[in-house]
Amino acid sequence: MTAPFLASFPRRVVVFNPTGRYAQAQVAAMREAGTNLVAGIALGRGGGTLDGLPLYDDIRELPEPADAAVIYTPPEGVLDAVRAAAGIPSLVVAAEYVPVHDSLRAARAAREAGSWLVGPNTLGLCIPGEGLLGSIAPSFCIPGRVAVLCRSGTLTLTMARLLTAAGIGQRAVMHIGGDAIAGRNPHEYVEALVQDPRTAAVLYCGEIGGDKEYALAEAIPACPKPVIAMLVGRHAPAEKRMGHAGALVGGARESAAAKLAALSAAGARTARDPEQAIALLKEVLA
Repeated sequence: MTAPFLASFPRRVVVFNPTGRYAQAQVAAMREAGTNLVAGIALGRGGGTLDGLPLYDDIRELPEPADAAVIYTPPEGVLDAVRAAAGIPSLVVAAEYVPVHDSLRAARAAREAGSWLVGPNTLGLCIPGEGLLGSIAPSFCIPGRVAVLCRSGTLTLTMARLLTAAGIGQRAVMHIGGDAIAGRNPHEYVEALVQDPRTAAVLYCGEIGGDKEYALAEAIPACPKPVIAMLVGRHAPAEKRMGHAGALVGGARESAAAKLAALSAAGARTARDPEQAIALLKEVLA
């Protein structure tokens, strides 16, 4: 399994709905990070420009195909946007609280078209020194050999900054997405990182809710690279949503303790907090 943005950072990136206030700020940040944005898709604005970015009404009007799309449509528009962009190798969907059935259909449409869907409810991904798809501050990151993979957006930013402060560079910083349904799940990212020669170790930052970590545990024995796992939410009460849509302990299996036990049994080195995670990374990278 290969993640297209790891094989080669996208060179022709299109932005869906770039005209909103949040999207405009991220367009500027992506450009500052070196991402080559070639067009925006904005219904009714075709033929115009936004800060020099050509706008089109429909993605089929692009003069050349894109190799990545960053989608800033509201939740109710995500399914249509993903279907329109399906076939573009890398897709990033920012919106939170996408209706569950829409997320399922969008994930299926992306897979069937051969697209790697990051999100929904994601900050996207940053390849330090190469570019940004989304809203992870490039200043938080430095190039290196550790792939950072997180379910929480806040934790994504926190770990990038802490690793950089500790002098540990990152191969990639990736936010899977915080909704209950993700376009791609943690084990798929790890399977892709196994094939990436520039990744020496994986730092996985998970949380309560769902069963994604159990599929990850099944994939870890086949990963020859060290995996450090940290989960937040050890003290979260059951059946209370914590932070975002996917963080909800519906039973003992979805608790941080149960997931950490499964990951440890699979061969991951587990950390109770960011400080210990950084210490473990220094050991495996030495």
